[in-house]
Amino acid sequence: MYSKNILDYFEDTVERYPEKNALVHINQSLSFSELYGHVQHLASYIIEMTEGCNTRPVCVFLPKEINVAISDIAILYSGNFFNNLDIKTPIDRIQNILQMLNPAAVITNDKYLPVLKKFSGINFSIINLDKEDWKKNWGHTEELAERRRRQIDTDPLCIINTSGSTGTPKGVLLTQRGFIDYTNWAIETFHLDSSKILGVMSAIVFDHYAYETCLMMMTGATLVLLNNELAAFPARLLEEVQQKKINYIFWVPTIMVNIANMGLLEKIPLPDLKLVWFAGEVFPTKQFNEWRRAYPDVTFVNLYGPCEITVDCTYYVVNRPLQDDEPIPIGVPRRNMDVFLLGKNGEKVETEGLVGEVCVRGVGLAMGYYNNSEKTAAAFVQNPLNSLYPERIYRTGDLAYWDADGQLVFKGRKDSLIKIGRAHV
Repeated sequence: MYSKNILDYFEDTVERYPEKNALVHINQSLSFSELYGHVQHLASYIIEMTEGCNTRPVCVFLPKEINVAISDIAILYSGNFFNNLDIKTPIDRIQNILQMLNPAAVITNDKYLPVLKKFSGINFSIINLDKEDWKKNWGHTEELAERRRRQIDTDPLCIINTSGSTGTPKGVLLTQRGFIDYTNWAIETFHLDSSKILGVMSAIVFDHYAYETCLMMMTGATLVLLNNELAAFPARLLEEVQQKKINYIFWVPTIMVNIANMGLLEKIPLPDLKLVWFAGEVFPTKQFNEWRRAYPDVTFVNLYGPCEITVDCTYYVVNRPLQDDEPIPIGVPRRNMDVFLLGKNGEKVETEGLVGEVCVRGVGLAMGYYNNSEKTAAAFVQNPLNSLYPERIYRTGDLAYWDADGQLVFKGRKDSLIKIGRAHV
């Protein structure tokens, strides 16, 4: 099915699976038809509280709960793009982010409203879900339809804030096309469908969470929202995965390492688990091998990519034994993405074992950094290997090398290694 934006997929899913659970959180659940109804209502209210579309983001300042998904999808229906904020973020960082984004509105509730009221000099509407009359018909049916008609797949879907380790966070602006392409690749490569039950540990501020939301919208898969606090209680986390019959997880390795180190893989079986993705940091192979021994029939996939390229740009399906001291490759580029290495003099690095900077081109590239043309121009540059026509690439600052099997292996950060040379393979 060809769809020009993510909402086309969602409406097809609602039509096919109206009574199926879309979202589950603790003891609360929402079917696809219920989700659609809430989304339409809130989208109409967002139109009341904002002007225009696709210029300023609408932020969400809520804990990880079902209302976040409702808000994100409603923002898209209103013709806008979303930015999820972390309620645990220090006040100064939130202030910096809001000043950078200058959002049209912020969606929150009674508990977190006082925090937003502390910020002065930033003009945005506040949408308080606890004060919203969910039975009221706001109308705007024709305007919602008109905004849908005008949407195209190169419109922005969301902003993901960087860590801001070098100063003020940057807002990475990601497109609908990037997420549609990534999710379709995942669906086709790993046979994902409505039978998938995802155990969502991703924080709502990450692009992993946005992908999981898109997968739910496009396939009818069910998202089980796992509280991030469970990371500190691995046994309870695994019990939740077991009880909810979760069959697909996309986690950061830190959580999985803790589970392996505590010897929980043998104590709490996960008979429904079929697919395990991990990304965001290096997974020590020793602990990974414990997972693989415990679940020999599970498909394990290592993924790599900064948020500037929409979730991940390379992947490696672990299909051979790995020694405990052997790094897990980050693999090969996914569909519609190309990854190549550049040496210190700007030359292409193709020799096995020779380290270079990871550079990326393809449909997943972000539009750039929101309201920051200087940083955008520095990171998203003309492909130095192509002088004949405009072609943007993203220079990641990460180092890697090609191994003997033609797989990329992550080596470290460019700014932490002085000399680019041959890796130890």
